[in-house]
Amino acid sequence: MGDRIKILAGNSHRDLANEIAQDLNLQLGKAQVGKFSNGETSVMISESIRDMDVYIIQSTCNPNVNDNLMELLIMADAVRRASAYRITAVIPCFGYARQDKKDKSRAPITGKLVANLIECAGIDRVITMDLHASQIQGFFNIPVDNLYAEPQIIKYIRKCIPGEKVIVSPDAGGVKRAKSISDKMDSDLAIIHKERKKANEVSSMILVGDVKDKVALIVDDMADTCGTLASASDLLFAKGATKVYALVTHGVLSGDAIKKLNESSLTELIITNTIPHADKAASCPKIKTINIAHTLAEAIRRTHHGESISSLFADNSSK
Repeated sequence: MGDRIKILAGNSHRDLANEIAQDLNLQLGKAQVGKFSNGETSVMISESIRDMDVYIIQSTCNPNVNDNLMELLIMADAVRRASAYRITAVIPCFGYARQDKKDKSRAPITGKLVANLIECAGIDRVITMDLHASQIQGFFNIPVDNLYAEPQIIKYIRKCIPGEKVIVSPDAGGVKRAKSISDKMDSDLAIIHKERKKANEVSSMILVGDVKDKVALIVDDMADTCGTLASASDLLFAKGATKVYALVTHGVLSGDAIKKLNESSLTELIITNTIPHADKAASCPKIKTINIAHTLAEAIRRTHHGESISSLFADNSSK
């Protein structure tokens, strides 16, 4: 990789940052990120990064979304003031992505606010994975590379899940994602239409499509409280599915999600490691993990060398 690149990491997901650095045959840069006694974030870069291509790996994810965001912004400011040549924020899970529109009176568009903060901190490029809504890229005036977990998910399905399959979108908004996977897998597609009384609470579900005597694969970008997945699994089994798997990019798993998963009829929940979840996986044997460290590392390598990132997915999606 050469000596003009530096990988730094905050505290959001040190394990993933270490795996990415190892994949690139690099050591993580020397950066101390902590807190002062009054709770303010403290950052100190302990080596020269002048004129270097710097990549800051930091998911702005739970359980400490705001702390992780502030660490990213303050690290970027420290790196910019240390005369780095270019600063790229590698954000495996982009926090506040669900607040991407004004869906009711006097509501903020926090996703746009976060984009403004990232730009003002001096960051030149963002690499992220499976944004909740692709239009979030338009919130930025800097390049945004939105990577996809789809190739890794398809590889897992082909290797680990036997039987005749049907790809299921858990809502109308995820149809495009589900259709893309079903086309590549040459599988049928089904859609669950759900009506919500309020956020994170589904009042009714209707299945469009046939799942009888098939393995149902629910695909989504995020699993939060897992109420939708549990209800969808019950519905699919009631309609004749033999097994029900959920394949999700970001395992938020907030609130009593683990309890719901353990009590649900879901066969397995497969998530990537964009968010740390080792403690939750230990409490729920249904959780399986897809490691996306190599995908992020390869995106960093290609960005550093000025190579195409889109070809990364064109090459792997059919394998």
